[in-house]
Amino acid sequence: MTNTSQNTPNQVTLPQWGLILVEGADAASFLQNQLSNSVLGLNRTFSPQIAQGHSSVRLVGYCNPKGRLLASAWLGLFPSDETTDDRFALFISKDIAATTTKRLSMFVLRSKVKVTDASSEWNISGLTDSNANLADFIIGDDQIALRLPDVLVDEKSSARVLLAQRVNANQSLSGDSTQWDHLEVMSAIPRIVLATQEQFVPQMINFESVAGVDFKKGCYPGQEIVARSQYRGAIKRRLQLAHIELDAMTNHSAAPGIELFHSNDPSQPAGMVVLSALSPLEPRRIDLQLECKLEALESGNIHLGSAQGPVLKIDSLPYPLIEI
Repeated sequence: MTNTSQNTPNQVTLPQWGLILVEGADAASFLQNQLSNSVLGLNRTFSPQIAQGHSSVRLVGYCNPKGRLLASAWLGLFPSDETTDDRFALFISKDIAATTTKRLSMFVLRSKVKVTDASSEWNISGLTDSNANLADFIIGDDQIALRLPDVLVDEKSSARVLLAQRVNANQSLSGDSTQWDHLEVMSAIPRIVLATQEQFVPQMINFESVAGVDFKKGCYPGQEIVARSQYRGAIKRRLQLAHIELDAMTNHSAAPGIELFHSNDPSQPAGMVVLSALSPLEPRRIDLQLECKLEALESGNIHLGSAQGPVLKIDSLPYPLIEI
């Protein structure tokens, strides 16, 4: 890898991330019929360039027929060279990569498409730095990379790049992903993991407000339910940011899938943890993405893990919600 700026971005291994490759002459039309976002017209990116911007990078969801998210991923188009068929890369949670690959493969039928879980053949790493430094960063010819939206934390903006490189025994990268994980949580852009599969219609975790749904693209699994949620009724659950002090976490977990309970209705869950991460700025603090009933925010307290669990403090989202 080459970096034309004086400072080298912070690069860490991301063992929680995997990679699915979808390639072939019919790959674009196949994915167009499967995902919540449009993939047609996506710009081709060739190494050593980094895919960036909506024309080259899309956040996508993969729903079951009931409109619940089976997976989310960051998608880019990375053909091997100018003469080869399309090759789409989906950067996805590694714990759902194999099952997502299997399910997508069920619908290939006679299409000229090959779907591969490449998580064991490619290592995923994350790069973080200032916008200026990452703007000049050049990747290797045998790597693929896409840029995620910048994240503003404590008035400091951080740029982020997901990078995939073929497994090499000589690779040696930092294993401390604390900063990357925290930036992902603070972006308030959700990522589906095994513990949260089939728990959320996209709007319940703000997926449409972070450009993960194209309501004009046509059919895909669960599309009618997703559209109905948007146009025919108020959305009663949303993703929120929150935090909690580590000192209050005795015998409690803040992992994805942990349920939330409201003080006014302790008999049933009011929501669920989507993602969480330790704060590198405040070592005694955990920041979280929550899916939560909107009415639970109006009064009372939201508890983590049980009705007697520690109380969460709700924070502001970094973007406006799309309301129709």
